[in-house]
Amino acid sequence: MICLDEMGPLSAKSFAGQRAVKPLPEGQPLPPEGQPLPPAERARQEADYGRRGKGYVFGAFRPATGEAFTHPYSGRTTANWVDFLERTDCWLLADALLADAGSGETGTIYAILDNLSAHRAADVLLFSALHPRWEFVFQPVYAAYLNLIEPWWKTLRSLALKGRRFETWEEIVQAVEAATVYWNAHRHPFVWGRRRRHQPRRKAGLAVMPTAA
Repeated sequence: MICLDEMGPLSAKSFAGQRAVKPLPEGQPLPPEGQPLPPAERARQEADYGRRGKGYVFGAFRPATGEAFTHPYSGRTTANWVDFLERTDCWLLADALLADAGSGETGTIYAILDNLSAHRAADVLLFSALHPRWEFVFQPVYAAYLNLIEPWWKTLRSLALKGRRFETWEEIVQAVEAATVYWNAHRHPFVWGRRRRHQPRRKAGLAVMPTAA
């Protein structure tokens, strides 16, 4: 199984980083000993609306292994989508991700993706006819959470964009490429529906019906 999607449009601009704070407002003296420090101030960043180039990042993600593949494009068009499918197919074959060790044959590629019109165009049907091992599985409308590439996009944004300022689209392309390489070197599988560690299990409240004895 492989999850496919596009991230963007991304503009060359400043991206907010970690929530940085100042321990004391600049120029304010320390309080007397024994008294607490005043509330910290948030670090400010000048507004940056980009307009220095933009584009999209197309991605393929394998939840079972955590491996990912990305490629930049100037627009989210059918031609670019078919080109990305071809590149993804070569990526899968080059890494022998779906090769059967016993027969040397490739298995079915179940591609999870949304219902964007470019994903269902005639050129995509031609691609499917030429690559019979590909089988497209379209997620229901308003159910993006079923595609595990969505939480991985958040990870990629953190690795490539967070806290940085970009002057050109080419700089974003280089940052995304480097972040993808880094992720693949430190990857881990993704499991749908797994409870996050930082979210404690909620205790039963007053509205919970009593359990029968």
